[in-house]
Order: sequence, then C-alpha cells, then structure tokens
Amino acid sequence: MLHRFHCDISAIALPQQFTWPFHYTPHPLCRVAADEVQAYLRSREEWQDEIAAGKMFGVLVVQERGGEIGFLAAFSGNLAGRNDHEYFVPAVYDMLQPDDFFRREEAEISAINRSVAELEQSAEYRNARQAVQNSKLQAEREIAVLKETLAQRKIERAQRRAEGEAEAQLILESQRDNADLQRLKRHHRDAIVEAESHLAVFDAEIASLREERSRRSADLQMALFREFRMLNARGEVSDLCELFAPTAQRIPPAGAGECAAPKLLQYAYLNDLQPLAMAEFWQGASPRGEVRHDGHFYPSCNSKCKPILMHMMQGLNVEPNPLTEICPPEPEILLEDESIVVINKPCGMLSVDGKSGVRSVEAWARERYGEKDFPMIVHRLDQSTSGILILAKSKQVHYALQSQFIRRTVEKRYVALLEGEVAHESGTIDLPMRLDYDNRPRQMIAADGKQAVTEYKVVGVEDGRTRILFRPITGRTHQLRLHAAHRDGLNAPIVGDDIYGRSLHADCTDGHRLCLHACLLEFDHPVTGERICVECKADF
Repeated sequence: MLHRFHCDISAIALPQQFTWPFHYTPHPLCRVAADEVQAYLRSREEWQDEIAAGKMFGVLVVQERGGEIGFLAAFSGNLAGRNDHEYFVPAVYDMLQPDDFFRREEAEISAINRSVAELEQSAEYRNARQAVQNSKLQAEREIAVLKETLAQRKIERAQRRAEGEAEAQLILESQRDNADLQRLKRHHRDAIVEAESHLAVFDAEIASLREERSRRSADLQMALFREFRMLNARGEVSDLCELFAPTAQRIPPAGAGECAAPKLLQYAYLNDLQPLAMAEFWQGASPRGEVRHDGHFYPSCNSKCKPILMHMMQGLNVEPNPLTEICPPEPEILLEDESIVVINKPCGMLSVDGKSGVRSVEAWARERYGEKDFPMIVHRLDQSTSGILILAKSKQVHYALQSQFIRRTVEKRYVALLEGEVAHESGTIDLPMRLDYDNRPRQMIAADGKQAVTEYKVVGVEDGRTRILFRPITGRTHQLRLHAAHRDGLNAPIVGDDIYGRSLHADCTDGHRLCLHACLLEFDHPVTGERICVECKADF
C-alpha cells in the first residue's frame, strides 16, 4: 500500500506541520503523489467509465520510522463494487465481505422487503383493497339514488299539503322515507366495515414487516457505525457513534468513515507511518447538481468527515486553520448621514460575528460607534466577497431598508473575473439552489431548491479571463458563485473561488482572493425617500 515516489523529490522540503484538511493549499509532495495516482488510474482501462463519471481520491504523504518518504492512496466509497484494491489502502471497515454480519443482516432485511412486495402484489391483497373501494363506490351510488328519490317525494308532499291533504299522513310518509335512508346507510356502513376489517389483516401484517425492517435497518446502521473504530496519533480509539454524539446531528450520516481521508490516516496509524501532508482531489465529470472540477483539490467535507478527522488528527502537529489567521483591512466609509452608513467591505471580513474569531463588520461597527448604538447590518456579503454594504443607525431605518430588499426594489450589481471565456455576451441564469447538506456551506443546483435567477453581461476579456457584470434578481447564498461555476450556468468559476472554483486559497488578503465585488447599490433613502446610488470600483 505504501508507494515510493517515481520522481526525484529530494529538492522538495518536507512540510513543517500536518495539513489542516478543511482549507488548505496542497503541499508540493501531495501534488506529485496525486499526479502518480492519476497516472495509475489512467492505466486501469476497466475503471475508466466509473472514474469518468466522477470520484474523489486522496493521497497521504508519510514517513517511515527509518526516515523514508512515501505516500498512500485512497478512494471514497468503493471502486468497481469493491473496497479492496492492492494500490489503495483498505477500508476502515469492509462491509462488502460476503461473510460479514452486515451482508448477512442486509440479506435478512432484503428478505423482509421481498415479503412486503409479495403481500402488496398478491391477488388476495389487491382483491381486498378493491372490495373496500367497491363497497364505498356502491354506497355512494345507492345513497345518492335514494336521496334523489326522497327529494322528489318531498316535493310531491309539499304539493299535496298545499292541496289540503291531512298533515298526519304526510308526516308519517316523511318519517318512513328518513328511516329508509338511515337503514341504507347502516347497511353500507356495515358492508364497508366488513371489507375494511378483511383488508386490515393484510395491512397489519405489512405494517409489522415494515416496522421490523425499519428497526433492523436502524440497528444495523448503528452496529455498522460501531465497527468503524477510528484511531488517532495518540493511539486512542473512538467509534463513529461516539464521535458524532456531541454534534448537532448526533447520529453519523450515511457513508461516514468511507471517505478517502479517514482511510488514509487509519492505515498510517495501523502501520506505524507518520502522516506529513494530505490532499483530496476529484477525478472525472462533475455531479449534476454540484460543482467538481476534474483534477482539482478539495477540502474534506464538514458533515461526514470533520468530527472524524478532528479526532484522528489529535496528537499531530496540525497547521492552523488559515481562515482564522485572516486580518482584513478596515472598511472604507462610502456614505454616511444620521440614518445610514454605507461601507466598502474588504475581502476576508465577515459581515456578522462568527465562531471563527475572524474580524467582522459588526465588530468594527461596535468599536467605531459604541456598544450601545452601533449601526445594524441590513444585508450580508460572503466573507470572501468585497463591496458595498449598508448599515442602519436605528431599528426603524433597519426595518425600512430590509423591506426594500424583501420587495426587491434594491438594485445590485456585482463585478467578477471568471476563469475562461463565456459563450454569450449577456443572458439570464435560472437554476434553483439549495444547501448541500453533506458539505456545508456549499450550495448545489437542485430541482427541489429555491428559485435563483441571475442576469449577466460581459464587460470584456482579459488574458483568457472574462470580466462580467452580474445583476442578481434573487439573493440566495453563493448564488453568483454557483451560477458562474456550474456547467448549466456559465461553466466558468470566479477567479479565486475556493469552494466552486479551482483554488483552495481564497478569503485571504495576500492577493489570493475571490474576484467578486459588490460594485453598485441603488435604494430609496429610508428617511428622505430620495433614490440613492452608491458605486465602488473593484480592486482587481
């Protein structure tokens, strides 16, 4: 499983600290290792269709006790229906072994599924369901016919009453008609109850099987999670149930422990190999709803991997999270009066306070205007997006401005620099979006998402990059970034986009930034009613 580098790596300095896997720049040794893995993948003709469809791979640069440097390789999930391939590290727990308890229990659950299907498709069950339906339809028809007859009789009685016929006889006939209707209703009610009781026998059996299936599936899943006993550099062991218990979801998500990164660290610890640096890369086509670029490196996912890796990295000298090291410059005030403050938010600054400790506009406002009366954020920009932001100096002004955003009477323009050239000079992107629950804060294109609409116009092409003007009609999280990068959008990621682009090093102030800037904001002044237009040029 341990591979020696085919090329000379003597000129490449070893990393001083282990990779922070959730936001990193791949170490040169990881890039070399990834190149060698990609070469190996190209040699396996039988895998080409599966790889072309898209899969995540990972590499871990390690050092043996004697000082020799090599690397390990892994894939997420399984490959060609198997977890065991000699080039790659094994799964932490291989549930695909035919004699494994998982396969045995899975077979039992499958048998329950077949029993449910057989019952639902049986002639007896279908006949019982049809009998209930027929009884209800017959009841509706016969009762409707009788009601129509009785209504006609009522009309006739009214006519006879007008002609002077004795009231006692008419009342007696009315009572008889009502009794006939009630007898017919009771008859059909009894018939329906009898038919439903026959059907209930089948439904109870099916419900019991489904309940057993659900219980056994849940028990199997938890038993499976307990088989994933994850090591760390200190030799401590925790299973997935223990690692996810303190999280918001409490239960591990499906597929937890099967990503490349946990496999790599587990194998290194089991074989006395010192982890030095790690990287994960995507190979193949992008999934339909997501944005993944062939050969591009990606951070480890938060939902499945973060609780696991935070445990597994204990005992390693891990580099700090680069996002917490950001020291953005102060905002520039573009416009200010007694009601509002309009600023140019720098790249790398949060809009509101976050858990990371990174400086925010909210914190800046408290420092500048005082803890008691500091202006309130009206809308937000991503941390890595620069540009125009409005703050309100009172609750009334805040409400008035937010109402304009809700009613979409605020005009917004963003300028961006895209990687590559786009096909059309202008157009509209209409792709619904929702949160990618396994990879927060990533968003994805999904039919069940919220409507997201963006208008765009190309400003120019600069050295193979496109300068573009965006007009967002809706205001979804990461809307412009995802619409630019997605293959059904512009298929041209924003330069420096560490989430949807080809860079892992954005949100920083050393030149490696997201080239997206809110350059124009037009709104009605919340006090005077005057139409205000604020513009701010991008620094890229």
